[in-house]
Amino acid sequence: MKLRSLLAAALAATSLAMVPGLASAQAPAYKPEYRMSLVLGTAFPWGKSGEIWANLVRERTQGRINIKLYPGVSLLQGDQTREFSGLRQGVIDLAVGSTINWSPQVRQLNLFSMPFLMPDFAAIDALTQGEVGQQLFKDIERAGAVPLAWGENGYREISNSKHAIKTPADLKGLKIRVVGSPLFLDTFTALGANPTQMSWADAQPALASKAVDGQENPLSIFTAAKLHSVEQKHLTLWGYVADPLIFVVNKDVWASWTEADRKIVRDAAIEAGAQGKALARKGLVEPGKPLIKQISDLGVTVTELTPEQRAEFVKATRPVYEKWKKQIGADLVGKAEKAIAARKP
Repeated sequence: MKLRSLLAAALAATSLAMVPGLASAQAPAYKPEYRMSLVLGTAFPWGKSGEIWANLVRERTQGRINIKLYPGVSLLQGDQTREFSGLRQGVIDLAVGSTINWSPQVRQLNLFSMPFLMPDFAAIDALTQGEVGQQLFKDIERAGAVPLAWGENGYREISNSKHAIKTPADLKGLKIRVVGSPLFLDTFTALGANPTQMSWADAQPALASKAVDGQENPLSIFTAAKLHSVEQKHLTLWGYVADPLIFVVNKDVWASWTEADRKIVRDAAIEAGAQGKALARKGLVEPGKPLIKQISDLGVTVTELTPEQRAEFVKATRPVYEKWKKQIGADLVGKAEKAIAARKP
């Protein structure tokens, strides 16, 4: 009797599945675990943003969407420039990624690496929260992923073990670690430096051994990674580029979730992005910029460029700016320039 009941139930389920349109109405198959790729761990605002996102999603979906963090781009053997490709191919389910690292696959994201385009935090917000940000999200979607929210890694400031950098001439011959971006190579070459491409995993040992002289990164990374302990005793605040982060989901994964769960994931990404942005700016937007004092107290010589000094760097990199304006798209760069000019402090 029991066997007969089981067979009847199985037959009924099979029959229902064969009814046109009914199978698609069934709840989609969710994975027991979703893989989130991050370049940095939770000691940094970048990794913390991913952790906040994962926790919010897990809590609000009652565990239906369980996300595990994979920092250090460990799903791709540490090669951060392959992250977007891994996302499209399904090696990665979700990511909080850098516009710099993804620019080889989405050329428009090079916009944020244009030297000295964004003079302040209000300029970053004018781009990410306006028409330019919306256009870039469309570009990312066309490239094969689903963008949900903006976050922030911060302005990239330059440090080195040799001397203070106050003029372009001070960079001459310095071996500076940079990410794998042709635009970064062009910028530092124009300034007379010797740009050396390497992953972040390789960068810290190279700085400690003085295989490279310097690096450029947000101050939150400078402090969390204790770069003062690997010979980085001279830091210059020049704000030459900033690196917004993007919360993204693989297209097939996104399609497998219910509409209600997609809303939960998107809303959580927006919330995590806002919290991560606040962490990235902490100590830099308060009166007196306490993070600068904290770094100075570590024995680091901090140089903040005057407007006149900064203008010399702008002039030296202008040919690079004009070259890349054409490659990124003159219309997009023009929109960005107008949005920044119209920004509110």
